[in-house]
Amino acid sequence: MTETSRRTLLLLALLQSRPDRTGPELAARLGVDARTVRRDVDRLRELGYQVVATRGRVGGYRLDAGAELPPLLFDDEQVVALAVALRTVTASGVGDDLAEASVRALTTVRQVLPARLRHRVDAVDVTTVAPTPGRPAVRVDLDVLLAVSAAARRREVLRFDYATVALDAPPEATPDANPDASPGAASGTVQPDDPRTGPRPPRRAEVHHVVVHDGRWYAVAWDIDRDDWRTFRLDRMTPRTPTGPRFVAREVPGGDVGAFVAARFTGAVAGAVAGPVPSAGSTATGSTATGSAAQQASGAAVTSRNPEARETPAARWPCQGWAELAAPARAVAPFVEDGTVEAVGAEHCRVTLGSWSWVALAARVAAFDADVLAAGPADLVAACDAVARRLGAVAGR
Repeated sequence: MTETSRRTLLLLALLQSRPDRTGPELAARLGVDARTVRRDVDRLRELGYQVVATRGRVGGYRLDAGAELPPLLFDDEQVVALAVALRTVTASGVGDDLAEASVRALTTVRQVLPARLRHRVDAVDVTTVAPTPGRPAVRVDLDVLLAVSAAARRREVLRFDYATVALDAPPEATPDANPDASPGAASGTVQPDDPRTGPRPPRRAEVHHVVVHDGRWYAVAWDIDRDDWRTFRLDRMTPRTPTGPRFVAREVPGGDVGAFVAARFTGAVAGAVAGPVPSAGSTATGSTATGSAAQQASGAAVTSRNPEARETPAARWPCQGWAELAAPARAVAPFVEDGTVEAVGAEHCRVTLGSWSWVALAARVAAFDADVLAAGPADLVAACDAVARRLGAVAGR
């Protein structure tokens, strides 16, 4: 390689690592004068790179995006990372088009790798395995993925139709434990129109994040019509155009989108048959609470047969709270699921629960069919008030 070619590649690497560079800085890094830097910049422009001059006290250069993708320069670590990422594309559940494109891209990259890097890339052998037994791989249409991701990036309201079963599911498919699947919808299709009200309007949501969980793609969004957070499976979404107005980003409950999504589906995978009811004064954890008679008589904590249920809700849900109910602990314990219940006298008890949003947590509290005497924290109290107003509107009709 000639000195000029080596210097031009080094200039490209400098501009790629930090797009804006001053002329004197580049000259010092390349070991040449300002006139030589200008000639090297012209060579990059002839190769298709959009290098523009910037104004300032000393002036400089910036690498901009062009109409076409020019050749890129990667260091060893970047090449290995790129190859590993391409190998794992099929494991993420993307559509066949993108999976095939990733195979072609990996072949192209591998052909030009030096031997030392090719051995490192070939050592990564990825086998795709279904994340959960009984859950088949779900493919996501590339156009849907791009449309949903674009709406999230631009902070634009997304309008879309939503099916209760994947749009390409076989006729015998049934809805899974997706919290956003509306009952009574036709399998594999969007929800049918109501003859009394006409065509069903599209869903409207402010998509904040696109995530992969347990081998499936989800949009984490604020549902405008339901005034609450929702997760939507991308393989069930059919985006409409145009998108809606721009929105101001919100913070997901708990502030951690990963923890929010994981907790969102905790209730869908947990569940068991209720066991013996603990005696008054003891604390039951989970709906499978059980224990020896000696433990119950002594008031010791009664643990669950489900190891996950031993964790407190605070360790699993983004929103946690408590409520005091006008019902005995023995009557509430079979329905507390992954929460805890503690006797407060003979006819009262205190439950500690978690959920993926404050409104959902308020609904859990209301499901106990008992008067709520007190609750906390303040977010849960506000959610209880919102739920009461919504249900009160129905009762007042």
